Amino acid sequence: MKQPCVYILASKRNGTLYVGVTSDLVQRVWQHKNDQVEGFTNRYGVHMLVWYEACGTMDGAIAREKAIKEWHRAWKIRLIQETNPEWKDLYDELL
Repeated sequence: MKQPCVYILASKRNGTLYVGVTSDLVQRVWQHKNDQVEGFTNRYGVHMLVWYEACGTMDGAIAREKAIKEWHRAWKIRLIQETNPEWKDLYDELL
């Protein structure tokens, strides 16, 4: 099922972060985990889904992604730790 989402991937706890947007979170995270996406996540081994948020529309998801990308790193870490203090990989919970 298609659902616009904003998500954050991490290389490890407090590691490199990547903020993205998608309409199919399960498929997109699978692509990152299996290095099907060229670029940043592939280059830096950023494969753990540590946070995500469903949005009502794709325009809303894109706006939220852009806003989060402008945040300080500490704010992103706080966002992750509010809902995922253990920094667990949330991908398996999606399946």
